[in-house]
Amino acid sequence: MQSRPFIVGIGGTTRSGSTSERALAVALARAQALGCDTRAFGAGDMPSEPYDPAAPGRSPQAQAMVEALRRADGVIIATPSYHGGISGLVKNAIDFTEDMRADPRVYLEGRAVGCIVCAEGAQAMGTTMVSLRAIVHALRGWPTPYGAAIASSTKPFGGPDRQPDPAAIKACETVGEEVARFALMSLSSRG
Repeated sequence: MQSRPFIVGIGGTTRSGSTSERALAVALARAQALGCDTRAFGAGDMPSEPYDPAAPGRSPQAQAMVEALRRADGVIIATPSYHGGISGLVKNAIDFTEDMRADPRVYLEGRAVGCIVCAEGAQAMGTTMVSLRAIVHALRGWPTPYGAAIASSTKPFGGPDRQPDPAAIKACETVGEEVARFALMSLSSRG
């Protein structure tokens, strides 16, 4: 049995360093600071082949992600909002949890799942957050009480001409903290 909780992060875009990938990194860093081991699946690490339940094999990215999710005590998902919904890349990655349907802990059962949405507008953030939480429920995960909605148009994590937004950083850290605390409690109750 592992002594430190293991938190898996899924998110980002095909562009390394995207707002959602940076938000995920902040949340995972907070979980690490609280005593968790983490693994991120961002640009280039998420499966890029379309999920096909009948496909005979899986890409190395899909295999690594599913194996990490099997070991996970908690999960954090960060997605951009595209036209009011989660991105196809993130949804496709989540679909690979179907490979866990016959596991002792099916899908995301018994795991806290933190949700982060990055979007240009408030309406897109809201509808995407609701959709992401509904997906987590369908996979038997427990969405954390707090979900971070990040306005990507403000360059919340800074840049050459802009300082990081403390509120955006705090929001992502809160997601990481809630997932970590739940995972720590869950792991201690099993020990």
